[in-house]
Order: sequence, then C-alpha cells, then structure tokens
Amino acid sequence: MFAPFILELRRAGVPSSLTEWLSLLGAMRAGVADYSVEDFYFLARAALVKDERYLDRFDRVFSQVFKGLEPPEGEETPLLPEEWLRKIAEKNLTPEEMAQIEAMGGFEKLMETLKKRLEEQKGRHQGGSKWIGTAGTSPFGAHGYNPEGVRIGQDKSRNRRATKVWDKREFRDLADDVALGTRNMKLALRRLRRFARQGEATELDLNGTIRDTAAKGGLLDIRMVAERRNAIKVLLLLDIGGSMDDHIRASEELFTAARAEFKHLKHFYFHNCVYEKVWTTNQRRQANMLPTNDLLRTYGPDYKLIFVGDGAMSPYEIIQPGGSVEHWNEEAGRVWMQRLRAHFRRSAWLNPTPEAHWRHTGSIGMLREIMEGAMYPLTLSGLDDMARTLVR
Repeated sequence: MFAPFILELRRAGVPSSLTEWLSLLGAMRAGVADYSVEDFYFLARAALVKDERYLDRFDRVFSQVFKGLEPPEGEETPLLPEEWLRKIAEKNLTPEEMAQIEAMGGFEKLMETLKKRLEEQKGRHQGGSKWIGTAGTSPFGAHGYNPEGVRIGQDKSRNRRATKVWDKREFRDLADDVALGTRNMKLALRRLRRFARQGEATELDLNGTIRDTAAKGGLLDIRMVAERRNAIKVLLLLDIGGSMDDHIRASEELFTAARAEFKHLKHFYFHNCVYEKVWTTNQRRQANMLPTNDLLRTYGPDYKLIFVGDGAMSPYEIIQPGGSVEHWNEEAGRVWMQRLRAHFRRSAWLNPTPEAHWRHTGSIGMLREIMEGAMYPLTLSGLDDMARTLVR
C-alpha cells in the first residue's frame, strides 16, 4: 500500500534506495510506528532521507500522498499539549507596542528598581507592567517582553533581551562524535600543523634501516623512530547556551574536527563572555569550575587560544562589573579577555553568526576591538584565515 509513496519520492528527486525502503517496511512490520501518522512520518523521514537538502521535498511528497488521512475510527482525538495551552497565556505585543516600551535607564537603575520591587511585592503576579511575574511587560519575570530586563524563573530564552538571568541554568556538553559536515573543517584546520617526532620509537624508519643494513654488509639492522605528530597546542573556549543554541550543529562539527586533528587539544566552556571561571563540563557545572587564573597558570603561551561564540550579549557583560547575565562578576569581561590575550601569543575568535550581521550587534564590535580584528566567521574561508593568523 506504500508503493506509490516511494515512487513519488524518487520522482521528486529524493534519492531513496530499495535498501532504505526495505528498512522502512521492516520497521513497520516490527510495530515501530503503530497506527500513528505522526510516528510514521518521523520513521519514514529517518529511513528514507539521508541528506537534509531533501527534507523539504520529502515533506511535500508526504503531504501529497497521505493528504486527508484520518485516525482510525473510534480513536480518541488527542488533547492539545500542555505546552501549547501555556503559550496561549503569553502576551504577544505588536511591533508598535514593543517600540513604546522603553529601557529602564541603564544597568544600575535596573538593579536598583528590581531590589525595590522585591521588597514591595508580597505575592504572585501575572500580566501587567510593574510587578515581578509572568506574561507581562514588566522588566522582571518570565514569558513577557521588555527590551531590557531581568529574566527570572523561565525555562529558556524567548526574546533574548535579558540583561541578567536569575535561575539555575543547565546546558549540555558539545558532542565530539559528529560525523556530518566535519570533513571540510578538518581540511581547513590542517593549516594549523607543525609536525615533530615525539615520544617512544614505534614506527619503522625505512631509510635508516636500509642505510644501516647496507653498512653492515646486508645484516638486517632495523631502525625505529618516534611517531610524527602535530605539535601544535590548541586551547578551545566554547560559548554554550542562550543564543548559541542556534549554532549547536556548527559548534559540534568544529569540536569534532578539532578533536580528530589535534593531539594537544584542551577545551573549556563559558557563557557569553569569559570571567573569573570557566567550566570543564556543563553537566553539574557548578561543581566543575576552573578559575581562569588557574587556566592561565596551567597552559603556557605556546597554546593557540580559540574562542567560539556568537558574541550576542548585552554590552554590560563586557564593560560593566556585575554585568554578567548569570552572576555578579567583580571585574568586567573585557578585563579577563585582555588578560587571556596578553598571556597567549596567538589568539582568535570564531563567530558562527553570518559576518553580514556583525555590524548590527554592538557587543560583537566591542569583542572585535578587544581581539584587534582577529574575529573570523565559522566558515571554511574563515577557518583558513584564522589558521593563517595563528601560525604566522
């Protein structure tokens, strides 16, 4: 009964083979999708589409072939997910209404106002423009909108305009086993190479063996040498969470390529800007912090320092003590960035945001100034330019 489906996919240019089709039928026979149209859609897409370029064609063919398909008679109509119902309660403002909401008047004024609201407010509040609550236009709370505010108790960012976030934030580590899209990155990173023979002699030295054997009148004299390895040392500092959620795929591809290319690779995580501490892992990261001063003492100036982040943040996070979105930092982010650049002889910043958008974000301009122009897009040409900067 599904034969027209595979024929239409192939007619639309989706390269689905007979092997993939048989895999789908086998999964159906095993009851993977049961009688759910939605489950069958995801199963078929996983089995038949091996390249994301064809996802749109698959969707069009699926919609055409299975148009009008209804659930079996007697099956109850599923309830709307609770998350959908919760979103209905969120207040969505028009662009004109958003334009009328002005910032609080600077970072210090924002913190002062929040302190007063905490002292005055006695209970829960929803909607409105003053109290700490939900689904309103107040600068404080969750699921609302204000161009400059403090996000409190919200599961994730919505408008990405918070100056500070007061909540326990949990991110995940980047996977280092991503295979798709890493090959070209590996080729670009190969410019960061300086080969040396180090360690125990484990490889056959063919020329030396021939020379010494000939010198001994043909008596075999095997010579061994140490393995030839890339001696370049790389320290990777990766921005995680917030607006970087949009760039997880690109970051993981870079991380995978770097892990495969460099023997001497160390990596740590930060959020938005580097301050007095970085993280060795994002799970339970409060227990896996490394003081940035210890990082400077541990890794020498011969390491190539590479920051990876989109640079999208409030300018306060770079220039203002206490401006961190997550905690109260005694020293401004700019101070720590300058210390890192002064310690490591070669450093660069990779930005996954398209370069055409950089000029519209003030914080990116600040970071480029601190990096003295050594910011490059996370593209093949950007990796190539970065490599030239780090090895010159």
